[in-house]
Amino acid sequence: MIKLTERLMAVASLVRADCVLADIGCDHGFLPAYLVENGKIKSAVASDINEGPLRSCQSLVDELGLGDRITCVLSDGLTNIDRKAVNDIAFCGMGGELISQLMEAAPWVKNDCYYFIFNPMTHPEILRRWLYNNGFEIQTDLIVKEGRHYYSVFDAVYTGECRNVDDVFSFLGKIGDYTHREYFSDLLNFLENKQKGGEDYSAVINEIHRRLGDNNANC
Repeated sequence: MIKLTERLMAVASLVRADCVLADIGCDHGFLPAYLVENGKIKSAVASDINEGPLRSCQSLVDELGLGDRITCVLSDGLTNIDRKAVNDIAFCGMGGELISQLMEAAPWVKNDCYYFIFNPMTHPEILRRWLYNNGFEIQTDLIVKEGRHYYSVFDAVYTGECRNVDDVFSFLGKIGDYTHREYFSDLLNFLENKQKGGEDYSAVINEIHRRLGDNNANC
């Protein structure tokens, strides 16, 4: 039985029941294998740009006897994904900037028949901004702790309403849980260092302090 890390469990929790999932950047294929094995999804396409991880994924699929439910595909992002065969699409294990580029390269993603789950390893603010600039909306926005690290996990649907968002939303999105104070402390340090370089992130810094209930926000 496949066991997922806390990060991938958060991703799995957002995948819709009975969907056909495309896992972009599948690595060893644990996410689709877990979801199929536990009966949450009908089937999956597991893709990766590198042959090594894809071979590992295929080996896992063969070992679990899931070859009729999980198809492994060598693909640069969404290039070789059959858009008619999937409805949920997950991007895990890559940076927010790269995910934005992969989405940009596939104009067909701008369709409300698809549902997206993202786990950007870096720069979630870049991905949130791209999503809203291109007509998507986030519904659930999570911070997940795994070991000593924190990760962003959020979903998105296409609405067609393109909106500009400010720095506060880009960095904080629709996060509702501010109990992971260490994550926000690290984010404050990052933004304060950016400030020293001449960039103005005072609005985000003040908003983080406000949401944490600190008394350090500038009035």
